[in-house]
Amino acid sequence: MLFLCLRDFHMQLFFQENISPPLISLEPDESKHLCRVLRKKQGDQVFVTNGEGTLFECVIIEANPKKTSLKVIKTTEVEKEPFHIHLAIAPTKSPDRMEWMVEKITELGFHELTLLETMNSERSYLKTDRLEKKIISACKQSLKYRVPTLHPISKLDEVLDPGEFEGYQKFIAYVDEHHDHHLFDSAEPNGKYLILIGPEGDFDPIEIEKAFEAGFKPVSLGKARLRTETAGLAAVQMLQTLNR
Repeated sequence: MLFLCLRDFHMQLFFQENISPPLISLEPDESKHLCRVLRKKQGDQVFVTNGEGTLFECVIIEANPKKTSLKVIKTTEVEKEPFHIHLAIAPTKSPDRMEWMVEKITELGFHELTLLETMNSERSYLKTDRLEKKIISACKQSLKYRVPTLHPISKLDEVLDPGEFEGYQKFIAYVDEHHDHHLFDSAEPNGKYLILIGPEGDFDPIEIEKAFEAGFKPVSLGKARLRTETAGLAAVQMLQTLNR
């Protein structure tokens, strides 16, 4: 497993897909940031990840804001975490609130995100390309070497399909002052988790009943009534804390 020493937290991490060592050619956006913002030059050391769990330690061969060339001098494979967090959540009416949540749960650490279309959904469409950029940016900022998977909007019934998530601990969080099954107490460590979070108007009772029939357990995220994006953040934090 890769362990970071204190100085590593000051390193700049770059992202590049489809890396084939020993040479890496950074895309224009990353090259521009490296050259014009950070003012890196030939011979400087930089770190690059492919978003699949590999960290490449490199030196700059040519610092070009359009296409910087790097040479790989060391490769480190980062172990996967022994747990897996899949958050399925209804998009908020404001895209900015959803982008904020995605950025923060990436910093905390999650693995998959599915956008849900429910009966009370405030939004049935969201540009996933903007969310993907937020995820990659947050990965670089928080030194994450695996980019979480972002799924397009899916109907709730598709996520409730029993054959889709075998082996998962499945939970549904909704507003109910009578149930006191807290997520932190209901989940078991080192597992695969799928947690459903509805829109501001919550899940419809019919949807909740369908979730029960599909093997989902009702859970609470605390006594306060949370906004959708806050609930998503709280759920990820609880599962991270459980596994630390």
